[in-house]
Amino acid sequence: MTSFVERVDAATVAVRELFPETPLQENAYLSRKTGAHIFLKREDLSPVRSYKIRGAFNFFRKALAAGNTAELFVCASAGNHAQGFAYVCRHFGKKGVVFMPVTTPQQKIDKTRLFGGEFVEIRLVGDFFDDCYRAAIEFTEEAGAHLVPPFDHKDIIDGQATVAAEIVAQMPDGRTPDMVFLPIGGGGLAAGVTHYLREKGAAARFVFCEPLGAPSLKETLKAGRRLKLDKVDNFVDGAAVAEIGREPFRYLKEYDETAVKLVPENRLCATMIEMLNIEGVVLEPAGALSIDALKDFPKKELKGKNIVLVISGGNFDFERLPDVKERALRFEGLKKYLVFRFPQRPGALRDFLQLLGPDDDITRFEYLKKSARNFGSVLIGIETKDARNFGVLAKRFQEAGWAYEDITDNETLAGLII
Repeated sequence: MTSFVERVDAATVAVRELFPETPLQENAYLSRKTGAHIFLKREDLSPVRSYKIRGAFNFFRKALAAGNTAELFVCASAGNHAQGFAYVCRHFGKKGVVFMPVTTPQQKIDKTRLFGGEFVEIRLVGDFFDDCYRAAIEFTEEAGAHLVPPFDHKDIIDGQATVAAEIVAQMPDGRTPDMVFLPIGGGGLAAGVTHYLREKGAAARFVFCEPLGAPSLKETLKAGRRLKLDKVDNFVDGAAVAEIGREPFRYLKEYDETAVKLVPENRLCATMIEMLNIEGVVLEPAGALSIDALKDFPKKELKGKNIVLVISGGNFDFERLPDVKERALRFEGLKKYLVFRFPQRPGALRDFLQLLGPDDDITRFEYLKKSARNFGSVLIGIETKDARNFGVLAKRFQEAGWAYEDITDNETLAGLII
Protein backbone atom coordinates (compact mmCIF):
# COMPACT_ATOMS: atom_id res chain seq x y z
CA MET A 1 0.00 0.00 0.00
CA THR A 2 1.45 3.36 -1.00
CA SER A 3 2.02 6.05 1.63
CA PHE A 4 0.53 9.53 1.59
CA VAL A 5 3.85 11.05 0.49
CA GLU A 6 4.21 8.48 -2.32
CA ARG A 7 0.68 9.21 -3.55
CA VAL A 8 1.31 12.96 -3.53
CA ASP A 9 4.67 12.63 -5.25
CA ALA A 10 3.03 10.54 -7.98
CA ALA A 11 0.28 13.14 -8.35
CA THR A 12 2.93 15.87 -8.60
CA VAL A 13 4.59 14.10 -11.51
CA ALA A 14 1.24 13.44 -13.18
CA VAL A 15 -0.04 17.01 -12.95
CA ARG A 16 2.88 18.15 -15.10
CA GLU A 17 0.68 16.96 -18.00
CA LEU A 18 -1.34 20.13 -17.44
CA PHE A 19 1.06 22.84 -16.28
CA PRO A 20 4.54 23.49 -14.87
CA GLU A 21 4.99 24.08 -11.15
CA THR A 22 3.73 27.44 -9.93
CA PRO A 23 6.50 29.77 -8.72
CA LEU A 24 7.61 30.22 -5.12
CA GLN A 25 8.69 33.87 -5.06
CA GLU A 26 10.41 35.76 -2.29
CA ASN A 27 8.52 39.04 -2.00
CA ALA A 28 10.81 41.96 -1.23
CA TYR A 29 8.00 44.31 -0.20
CA LEU A 30 6.43 42.00 2.38
CA SER A 31 9.86 40.86 3.55
CA ARG A 32 10.92 44.45 4.28
CA LYS A 33 7.60 45.17 5.93
CA THR A 34 7.80 42.20 8.33
CA GLY A 35 11.54 41.68 8.74
CA ALA A 36 11.04 38.06 7.61
CA HIS A 37 11.81 36.16 4.43
CA ILE A 38 8.34 36.04 2.88
CA PHE A 39 7.79 33.54 0.07
CA LEU A 40 4.57 33.58 -1.96
CA LYS A 41 3.43 30.27 -3.43
CA ARG A 42 1.69 31.72 -6.46
CA GLU A 43 -1.28 29.43 -7.10
CA ASP A 44 -2.92 32.43 -8.75
CA LEU A 45 -0.56 31.71 -11.68
CA SER A 46 -1.91 28.25 -12.46
CA PRO A 47 -3.84 27.87 -15.76
CA VAL A 48 -7.12 28.50 -13.90
CA ARG A 49 -5.62 31.07 -11.49
CA SER A 50 -6.12 28.84 -8.42
CA TYR A 51 -4.85 25.60 -6.88
CA LYS A 52 -8.19 23.84 -7.41
CA ILE A 53 -7.09 22.38 -10.73
CA ARG A 54 -4.73 20.08 -8.80
CA GLY A 55 -7.39 18.26 -6.81
CA ALA A 56 -9.77 18.02 -9.76
CA PHE A 57 -7.07 16.56 -12.00
CA ASN A 58 -5.99 14.00 -9.41
CA PHE A 59 -9.59 12.94 -8.79
CA PHE A 60 -10.25 12.38 -12.51
CA ARG A 61 -6.90 10.65 -12.96
CA LYS A 62 -7.57 8.18 -10.15
CA ALA A 63 -11.20 7.59 -11.15
CA LEU A 64 -10.32 6.83 -14.77
CA ALA A 65 -7.38 4.62 -13.76
CA ALA A 66 -9.75 2.63 -11.55
CA GLY A 67 -11.97 1.94 -14.57
CA ASN A 68 -14.78 4.40 -13.77
CA THR A 69 -17.26 4.20 -16.63
CA ALA A 70 -19.50 7.17 -15.73
CA GLU A 71 -20.44 9.19 -18.80
CA LEU A 72 -21.10 12.35 -16.80
CA PHE A 73 -19.14 14.10 -14.04
CA VAL A 74 -20.63 16.71 -11.70
CA CYS A 75 -19.27 19.38 -9.36
CA ALA A 76 -20.55 22.17 -7.13
CA SER A 77 -18.43 25.25 -6.69
CA ALA A 78 -18.39 28.94 -5.88
CA GLY A 79 -16.01 29.36 -8.79
CA ASN A 80 -12.45 28.08 -8.51
CA HIS A 81 -13.19 24.37 -8.21
CA ALA A 82 -15.59 24.79 -11.14
CA GLN A 83 -12.83 26.25 -13.31
CA GLY A 84 -10.39 23.48 -12.41
CA PHE A 85 -13.11 20.87 -13.00
CA ALA A 86 -14.00 22.40 -16.39
CA TYR A 87 -10.36 22.52 -17.48
CA VAL A 88 -9.87 18.88 -16.54
CA CYS A 89 -13.13 17.79 -18.23
CA ARG A 90 -11.82 19.19 -21.48
CA HIS A 91 -8.37 17.68 -20.90
CA PHE A 92 -9.82 14.17 -20.50
CA GLY A 93 -12.66 14.71 -22.99
CA LYS A 94 -15.36 14.03 -20.39
CA LYS A 95 -18.77 15.71 -20.13
CA GLY A 96 -19.41 17.67 -16.94
CA VAL A 97 -22.20 19.61 -15.23
CA VAL A 98 -21.21 22.46 -12.92
CA PHE A 99 -23.54 23.70 -10.18
CA MET A 100 -22.70 27.24 -9.01
CA PRO A 101 -24.46 29.65 -6.61
CA VAL A 102 -26.44 32.39 -8.33
CA THR A 103 -24.23 34.87 -6.43
CA THR A 104 -21.02 33.64 -8.10
CA PRO A 105 -19.09 36.54 -9.70
CA GLN A 106 -19.74 36.69 -13.43
CA GLN A 107 -16.03 36.56 -14.16
CA LYS A 108 -15.81 33.07 -12.64
CA ILE A 109 -18.86 31.86 -14.54
CA ASP A 110 -17.46 33.13 -17.85
CA LYS A 111 -14.04 31.58 -17.21
CA THR A 112 -15.62 28.22 -16.35
CA ARG A 113 -17.42 28.26 -19.70
CA LEU A 114 -14.18 29.20 -21.43
CA PHE A 115 -12.13 26.42 -19.82
CA GLY A 116 -14.74 23.69 -20.31
CA GLY A 117 -15.98 24.64 -23.75
CA GLU A 118 -18.43 22.15 -25.22
CA PHE A 119 -17.67 19.62 -22.48
CA VAL A 120 -19.30 21.59 -19.65
CA GLU A 121 -22.83 22.75 -18.79
CA ILE A 122 -23.35 25.35 -16.02
CA ARG A 123 -26.38 25.46 -13.73
CA LEU A 124 -26.86 28.35 -11.28
CA VAL A 125 -28.70 27.26 -8.12
CA GLY A 126 -29.15 28.92 -4.68
CA ASP A 127 -27.46 31.85 -2.99
CA PHE A 128 -24.72 29.94 -1.13
CA PHE A 129 -22.36 27.08 -1.84
CA ASP A 130 -24.24 24.66 0.42
CA ASP A 131 -27.45 25.22 -1.59
CA CYS A 132 -25.87 24.33 -4.91
CA TYR A 133 -23.94 21.43 -3.35
CA ARG A 134 -27.23 19.82 -2.29
CA ALA A 135 -28.60 20.31 -5.80
CA ALA A 136 -25.47 18.74 -7.29
CA ILE A 137 -25.79 15.68 -5.04
CA GLU A 138 -29.46 15.21 -5.98
CA PHE A 139 -28.69 15.54 -9.69
CA THR A 140 -25.77 13.09 -9.42
CA GLU A 141 -28.00 10.44 -7.86
CA GLU A 142 -30.78 10.95 -10.40
CA ALA A 143 -28.48 10.96 -13.45
CA GLY A 144 -26.14 8.18 -12.31
CA ALA A 145 -23.25 10.61 -12.67
CA HIS A 146 -19.96 10.82 -10.75
CA LEU A 147 -19.61 13.68 -8.22
CA VAL A 148 -16.25 15.44 -7.98
CA PRO A 149 -16.25 17.08 -4.53
CA PRO A 150 -14.45 20.40 -4.02
CA PHE A 151 -12.52 19.29 -0.93
CA ASP A 152 -14.05 16.35 0.93
CA HIS A 153 -12.25 13.38 -0.66
CA LYS A 154 -8.82 11.81 -0.20
CA ASP A 155 -7.97 12.07 -3.92
CA ILE A 156 -8.79 15.79 -3.85
CA ILE A 157 -6.61 16.25 -0.75
CA ASP A 158 -3.75 14.31 -2.37
CA GLY A 159 -4.00 16.57 -5.39
CA GLN A 160 -3.98 19.78 -3.37
CA ALA A 161 -0.99 18.47 -1.42
CA THR A 162 1.11 18.73 -4.59
CA VAL A 163 1.42 22.39 -3.59
CA ALA A 164 3.49 21.22 -0.59
CA ALA A 165 5.62 18.87 -2.71
CA GLU A 166 6.55 21.79 -4.92
CA ILE A 167 7.32 24.04 -1.94
CA VAL A 168 9.76 21.47 -0.55
CA ALA A 169 11.55 21.31 -3.91
CA GLN A 170 11.52 25.08 -4.45
CA MET A 171 12.78 26.44 -1.12
CA PRO A 172 16.13 28.12 -1.92
CA ASP A 173 19.53 27.22 -0.45
CA GLY A 174 18.23 24.15 1.34
CA ARG A 175 16.06 26.25 3.65
CA THR A 176 12.84 24.94 5.18
CA PRO A 177 9.78 26.98 6.13
CA ASP A 178 9.51 28.15 9.73
CA MET A 179 5.88 29.11 9.21
CA VAL A 180 3.31 28.27 6.54
CA PHE A 181 0.15 30.37 6.17
CA LEU A 182 -2.77 28.52 4.59
CA PRO A 183 -6.19 29.86 3.55
CA ILE A 184 -9.13 27.79 4.82
CA GLY A 185 -12.45 27.13 3.12
CA GLY A 186 -13.47 23.48 3.07
CA GLY A 187 -10.02 22.48 4.30
CA GLY A 188 -8.71 20.32 1.44
CA LEU A 189 -5.63 22.44 0.73
CA ALA A 190 -4.70 22.85 4.40
CA ALA A 191 -5.21 19.15 5.10
CA GLY A 192 -2.97 18.11 2.22
CA VAL A 193 -0.18 20.64 2.75
CA THR A 194 0.10 20.14 6.52
CA HIS A 195 0.08 16.35 6.28
CA TYR A 196 2.67 16.24 3.50
CA LEU A 197 5.07 18.62 5.24
CA ARG A 198 4.68 16.77 8.54
CA GLU A 199 5.34 13.43 6.83
CA LYS A 200 8.46 14.94 5.25
CA GLY A 201 9.71 15.92 8.72
CA ALA A 202 9.14 19.67 8.47
CA ALA A 203 8.84 21.44 11.82
CA ALA A 204 6.96 24.42 10.40
CA ARG A 205 4.28 26.22 12.39
CA PHE A 206 1.01 26.27 10.49
CA VAL A 207 -1.29 29.30 10.50
CA PHE A 208 -4.81 28.74 9.19
CA CYS A 209 -6.42 31.85 7.71
CA GLU A 210 -10.23 31.99 7.72
CA PRO A 211 -12.67 34.79 6.93
CA LEU A 212 -14.16 36.31 10.07
CA GLY A 213 -17.61 35.78 8.56
CA ALA A 214 -17.08 32.05 7.89
CA PRO A 215 -15.07 30.58 10.81
CA SER A 216 -15.99 26.92 10.27
CA LEU A 217 -12.58 25.45 11.21
CA LYS A 218 -12.17 27.79 14.19
CA GLU A 219 -15.56 26.85 15.63
CA THR A 220 -15.07 23.16 14.85
CA LEU A 221 -11.69 23.00 16.59
CA LYS A 222 -13.12 24.92 19.54
CA ALA A 223 -15.97 22.41 19.88
CA GLY A 224 -13.84 19.35 19.16
CA ARG A 225 -16.30 18.15 16.52
CA ARG A 226 -17.54 19.28 13.12
CA LEU A 227 -20.05 22.10 13.37
CA LYS A 228 -22.14 23.72 10.68
CA LEU A 229 -22.38 27.49 10.92
CA ASP A 230 -25.88 28.97 11.01
CA LYS A 231 -24.84 31.67 8.55
CA VAL A 232 -21.79 32.80 6.64
CA ASP A 233 -20.67 36.10 5.12
CA ASN A 234 -20.29 35.29 1.43
CA PHE A 235 -17.91 38.17 0.64
CA VAL A 236 -14.84 35.87 0.62
CA ASP A 237 -16.65 33.62 -1.83
CA GLY A 238 -13.73 31.23 -2.34
CA ALA A 239 -13.62 30.39 1.38
CA ALA A 240 -17.18 31.00 2.61
CA VAL A 241 -17.98 27.40 3.64
CA ALA A 242 -20.42 26.66 6.45
CA GLU A 243 -18.89 23.32 7.45
CA ILE A 244 -15.32 22.05 7.22
CA GLY A 245 -15.05 18.84 5.20
CA ARG A 246 -15.22 15.50 6.99
CA GLU A 247 -12.05 14.12 5.36
CA PRO A 248 -10.02 17.35 5.80
CA PHE A 249 -11.03 17.48 9.46
CA ARG A 250 -9.43 14.06 10.02
CA TYR A 251 -6.12 15.71 9.15
CA LEU A 252 -6.74 19.01 10.94
CA LYS A 253 -8.41 17.96 14.21
CA GLU A 254 -5.05 17.70 16.00
CA TYR A 255 -4.54 21.46 15.81
CA ASP A 256 -5.61 23.94 18.47
CA GLU A 257 -8.17 26.59 17.59
CA THR A 258 -5.52 29.24 18.36
CA ALA A 259 -3.77 28.17 15.15
CA VAL A 260 -6.66 29.75 13.21
CA LYS A 261 -6.54 33.47 12.51
CA LEU A 262 -9.85 35.11 11.60
CA VAL A 263 -9.42 37.76 8.94
CA PRO A 264 -11.90 40.70 8.99
CA GLU A 265 -13.39 41.19 5.54
CA ASN A 266 -12.78 44.97 5.43
CA ARG A 267 -9.16 44.56 6.52
CA LEU A 268 -8.75 41.93 3.81
CA CYS A 269 -9.92 44.49 1.24
CA ALA A 270 -7.17 46.86 2.35
CA THR A 271 -4.64 44.08 1.74
CA MET A 272 -6.05 43.40 -1.73
CA ILE A 273 -5.77 47.08 -2.66
CA GLU A 274 -2.27 47.26 -1.17
CA MET A 275 -1.02 44.28 -3.21
CA LEU A 276 -2.67 45.61 -6.37
CA ASN A 277 -1.28 49.15 -6.04
CA ILE A 278 2.20 48.31 -4.76
CA GLU A 279 3.00 44.88 -6.21
CA GLY A 280 0.64 44.76 -9.19
CA VAL A 281 -0.70 41.42 -7.94
CA VAL A 282 -4.41 40.78 -8.59
CA LEU A 283 -5.93 38.67 -5.82
CA GLU A 284 -9.43 37.49 -5.11
CA PRO A 285 -10.51 37.81 -1.46
CA ALA A 286 -9.66 34.17 -0.59
CA GLY A 287 -6.31 34.57 -2.33
CA ALA A 288 -5.31 37.43 -0.02
CA LEU A 289 -6.17 35.67 3.28
CA SER A 290 -2.67 34.40 4.02
CA ILE A 291 -1.06 37.78 3.30
CA ASP A 292 -3.55 39.63 5.47
CA ALA A 293 -3.04 37.25 8.42
CA LEU A 294 0.53 38.55 8.74
CA LYS A 295 -1.04 41.61 10.38
CA ASP A 296 -2.01 39.48 13.39
CA PHE A 297 1.64 38.88 14.33
CA PRO A 298 4.02 41.37 15.96
CA LYS A 299 7.14 42.01 13.90
CA LYS A 300 9.39 40.44 16.54
CA GLU A 301 7.55 37.14 16.13
CA LEU A 302 8.22 37.09 12.37
CA LYS A 303 11.68 38.64 12.14
CA GLY A 304 14.27 36.51 10.37
CA LYS A 305 11.91 33.58 9.77
CA ASN A 306 11.32 31.80 6.45
CA ILE A 307 7.59 32.16 5.92
CA VAL A 308 5.56 30.65 3.07
CA LEU A 309 2.20 32.19 2.21
CA VAL A 310 0.00 30.12 -0.10
CA ILE A 311 -1.74 32.51 -2.49
CA SER A 312 -4.76 30.42 -3.35
CA GLY A 313 -6.41 32.35 -6.16
CA GLY A 314 -6.48 35.41 -8.38
CA ASN A 315 -9.92 35.15 -9.97
CA PHE A 316 -11.04 38.67 -9.18
CA ASP A 317 -14.03 40.24 -10.89
CA PHE A 318 -13.09 43.90 -11.35
CA GLU A 319 -16.75 44.86 -11.15
CA ARG A 320 -16.28 44.24 -7.42
CA LEU A 321 -13.42 46.74 -7.19
CA PRO A 322 -15.57 49.72 -6.04
CA ASP A 323 -16.93 47.62 -3.16
CA VAL A 324 -13.43 46.42 -2.24
CA LYS A 325 -12.07 49.99 -2.26
CA GLU A 326 -15.03 51.18 -0.17
CA ARG A 327 -14.46 48.47 2.45
CA ALA A 328 -10.71 49.20 2.50
CA LEU A 329 -11.28 52.93 3.10
CA ARG A 330 -13.70 52.20 5.95
CA PHE A 331 -11.22 49.80 7.57
CA GLU A 332 -8.39 52.32 7.33
CA GLY A 333 -10.54 55.01 8.90
CA LEU A 334 -10.44 57.18 5.78
CA LYS A 335 -14.18 57.09 5.13
CA LYS A 336 -17.17 57.41 7.44
CA TYR A 337 -20.91 57.51 7.11
CA LEU A 338 -22.71 59.87 9.46
CA VAL A 339 -26.44 60.50 9.91
CA PHE A 340 -27.03 64.15 10.82
CA ARG A 341 -30.06 65.91 12.26
CA PHE A 342 -29.99 68.58 9.59
CA PRO A 343 -31.77 71.92 10.14
CA GLN A 344 -34.21 72.91 7.39
CA ARG A 345 -33.16 76.55 6.95
CA PRO A 346 -31.43 78.60 4.27
CA GLY A 347 -27.64 78.51 4.61
CA ALA A 348 -27.51 75.30 6.69
CA LEU A 349 -25.59 73.38 4.05
CA ARG A 350 -23.12 76.26 3.60
CA ASP A 351 -22.53 76.37 7.37
CA PHE A 352 -21.90 72.62 7.41
CA LEU A 353 -19.47 72.71 4.48
CA GLN A 354 -17.40 75.40 6.16
CA LEU A 355 -16.59 72.93 8.96
CA LEU A 356 -14.79 70.59 6.55
CA GLY A 357 -11.03 70.71 6.11
CA PRO A 358 -9.11 70.96 2.82
CA ASP A 359 -8.58 67.17 2.69
CA ASP A 360 -12.20 66.27 3.51
CA ASP A 361 -14.57 65.38 0.69
CA ILE A 362 -18.31 64.63 0.72
CA THR A 363 -18.91 61.47 -1.32
CA ARG A 364 -22.60 61.07 -0.49
CA PHE A 365 -25.38 63.41 0.63
CA GLU A 366 -28.86 61.95 0.87
CA TYR A 367 -32.01 62.95 2.75
CA LEU A 368 -33.40 59.87 4.50
CA LYS A 369 -36.56 61.48 5.85
CA LYS A 370 -37.83 64.60 7.56
CA SER A 371 -38.10 63.78 11.25
CA ALA A 372 -39.74 67.15 12.05
CA ARG A 373 -40.79 70.29 10.21
CA ASN A 374 -37.55 72.05 11.07
CA PHE A 375 -35.12 69.11 10.84
CA GLY A 376 -34.37 66.19 8.49
CA SER A 377 -32.21 63.07 8.75
CA VAL A 378 -29.36 63.25 6.26
CA LEU A 379 -26.84 60.52 5.41
CA ILE A 380 -23.44 62.05 4.67
CA GLY A 381 -20.43 60.07 3.47
CA ILE A 382 -17.11 61.79 4.14
CA GLU A 383 -13.73 60.67 2.78
CA THR A 384 -10.45 62.16 3.93
CA LYS A 385 -6.73 61.69 3.32
CA ASP A 386 -5.75 61.18 6.97
CA ALA A 387 -7.81 59.24 9.53
CA ARG A 388 -6.85 61.79 12.20
CA ASN A 389 -8.93 64.39 10.37
CA PHE A 390 -12.10 62.77 11.68
CA GLY A 391 -11.05 63.66 15.22
CA VAL A 392 -10.80 67.30 14.17
CA LEU A 393 -14.18 67.12 12.45
CA ALA A 394 -15.86 65.55 15.49
CA LYS A 395 -14.65 68.45 17.63
CA ARG A 396 -15.91 71.03 15.11
CA PHE A 397 -19.30 69.32 14.84
CA GLN A 398 -19.66 69.31 18.61
CA GLU A 399 -18.67 72.96 19.00
CA ALA A 400 -21.10 73.96 16.23
CA GLY A 401 -23.95 71.98 17.83
CA TRP A 402 -24.45 69.45 15.02
CA ALA A 403 -26.16 66.26 16.25
CA TYR A 404 -25.18 63.10 14.38
CA GLU A 405 -24.63 59.34 14.65
CA ASP A 406 -21.66 57.47 13.16
CA ILE A 407 -23.05 54.35 11.44
CA THR A 408 -19.83 53.31 9.65
CA ASP A 409 -19.31 50.21 11.77
CA ASN A 410 -22.97 49.47 12.44
CA GLU A 411 -23.34 46.43 10.17
CA THR A 412 -27.13 46.39 10.41
CA LEU A 413 -27.68 50.04 9.53
CA ALA A 414 -24.81 50.19 7.06
CA GLY A 415 -26.17 47.14 5.24
CA LEU A 416 -29.57 48.78 4.88
CA ILE A 417 -28.56 52.33 4.08
CA ILE A 418 -25.11 52.50 2.56
